[in-house]
Amino acid sequence: MERLQGSPWLLAHRSMLKPNQPRKFSLLDEDYVLWQDPQGRIQALPNACPHMGAMLSEGWCVPQSEGRSAVVCPFHALAFDRAGCTVLPGSNNSTKSLLQPLELVIQGDFIWTYGGYEPKIPIPELMNTIAAEYQFIGVVGDRSIPTDILSLLLNMHDYNHQNGTHRELFEIEEVKVKQFIDAGLHSHAYLAQLRKQPMLREILKNPAQLALPKVLEAHLENYFPFMGIMHGDNKLLSLKECHFYLPESVQRSRVFVLMYMQAHAPIAHLLKRNLLKLVNVVVEQDAKILSHIYPNTPQRIKLNNEVGMDWVRRNFEQFPVVAEPNFSR
Repeated sequence: MERLQGSPWLLAHRSMLKPNQPRKFSLLDEDYVLWQDPQGRIQALPNACPHMGAMLSEGWCVPQSEGRSAVVCPFHALAFDRAGCTVLPGSNNSTKSLLQPLELVIQGDFIWTYGGYEPKIPIPELMNTIAAEYQFIGVVGDRSIPTDILSLLLNMHDYNHQNGTHRELFEIEEVKVKQFIDAGLHSHAYLAQLRKQPMLREILKNPAQLALPKVLEAHLENYFPFMGIMHGDNKLLSLKECHFYLPESVQRSRVFVLMYMQAHAPIAHLLKRNLLKLVNVVVEQDAKILSHIYPNTPQRIKLNNEVGMDWVRRNFEQFPVVAEPNFSR
């Protein structure tokens, strides 16, 4: 897990942490417990109790002074504060720190971390801009997938898999990369996705087919290795579909999606639930295919439109060095 050390990772959106309800998060082969106190302050400690290794995330929280709270081990009820200190039975004094807190970077509702490593690249301002200008409509697709981070990133930047993995959702027949802008660890991809003309029986079964254009235009903005955003615009709404990727361990990765919207017409508000369901299905289909591949298979076939995957491979091999852009078209 040394290759991507120094990247920022979005552990969670604040809405994913309920007050005084500990939750486990994994990153770079380490497990952590995160909790939010009633004042909205967020704490993070290693998840293993230093007594006998019980998972602190399986415990509960107790109040402390100044509205803070401590996380309690479910095995012997030892309460650990934000600094990793506890008070042992029969003692009135707090111990020294027994758990090294995970350093967090809190930006509004966004909980970032470098996983305890020296930062090598900055956290982009884009999410703060989106949060300021768009309505947050939910978190979807939060899944831990039994695959390595490189395989996950290759899948998420594979512009050809829509007509395979997602064929039933979008009926894509052909994908054209209109433009790829390579800015080192940052890129933009502009796609034209040609849909199959629906048959009458398909329209009768799902009249919403008539509302979909013959060509789906997509703008994908990518920040290696942790974030990809789909920018969508039409007459009804503007959508920001923000995907986040995290290496939990060598053979397990996590993905989740934050959804933001600007409504251009009142009817757009009625579509929120359907949009969340649709994106959840997309992530579910990606997770399924990733759990049914042989990741170390030599690639003996190369398709058109693999520029996004080439961009991932180059940056994975050279991170954190920002390579001279050479994939722009």
